[in-house]
Amino acid sequence: MSGRVLALMRVTIQNSMKAVVTTAVFAAGAMVLAAQTPYRAPRADGGKPDLNGIWQTLNEANYDLEGHNARPAMALRPGPYGAVPAAPVLALGAVGAVPPSLGVVEGGEIPYKPEALIKKKENQENWLTRDPEIKCYLPGVPRATYLPQPFRIFQNASQIFITYQFAGAVRNIFLKDPGPAPVDAWMGQSFGHWEGETLVVDVTGLNDQTWFDRAGNFHSDALHVVERYTRISPDVISYEATIEDPNVFTRPWKISMPLYRRQEKSAQILDFKCVEFVEELIYGQWRKKPLDK
Repeated sequence: MSGRVLALMRVTIQNSMKAVVTTAVFAAGAMVLAAQTPYRAPRADGGKPDLNGIWQTLNEANYDLEGHNARPAMALRPGPYGAVPAAPVLALGAVGAVPPSLGVVEGGEIPYKPEALIKKKENQENWLTRDPEIKCYLPGVPRATYLPQPFRIFQNASQIFITYQFAGAVRNIFLKDPGPAPVDAWMGQSFGHWEGETLVVDVTGLNDQTWFDRAGNFHSDALHVVERYTRISPDVISYEATIEDPNVFTRPWKISMPLYRRQEKSAQILDFKCVEFVEELIYGQWRKKPLDK
């Protein structure tokens, strides 16, 4: 093979290698640029990010906002070698067990005042008789968001409305300041405004009857919640809630989690009117002839 041919082959190989390297550099640069470019959600009526859809969490926050190990039940009693399920929930077996979780609280721990922490532990020990969820009371904010049932956001240029499957709970998010809440309520009063791509909802007027989860985490009627909804991909909303209650906590604290769009073509909010499901629990003792327990 002549020297000229060998030279041409070397030049061809070198040019090919340069092309491969250049392509790789451009591809890597495109990936970095894509990672640095924030997602821009489609626009709803009025030009704001579109949050319309049916959404649901995929976590264990409703069991306990804080990180926790798996345990045999929410209601426990001492056993010969450790805690075992309390008698009223024993028959549930594994169905009544608590799955483990890394938690959703920023910093890992809810900053209770010492006296409030005592009440929290009492709530947890008396979960069966105290948790408002068991009695189908309205879940409040933020618990309505991470109950293990879907909710739907309706949004147009002048109004945002959320309907929850659990107990038929609803929220109207005012986009013009309605002034102070006229009365405390289970779901409070919500006032929303936009900060760029994020819907910020200021929630006040909440009563003291709701819990944050099944672990007894609670609040007073001084609760103030600020939520942030940011759509970060076609099917995910980043949700944050900053919680403030000077009667119970030493400082404000925050939870965060993704909300996922339900993907079924036929997805919809169905009826879960659980009030009628707990009539026997709450009122059965008042029957003329009570049923056997």
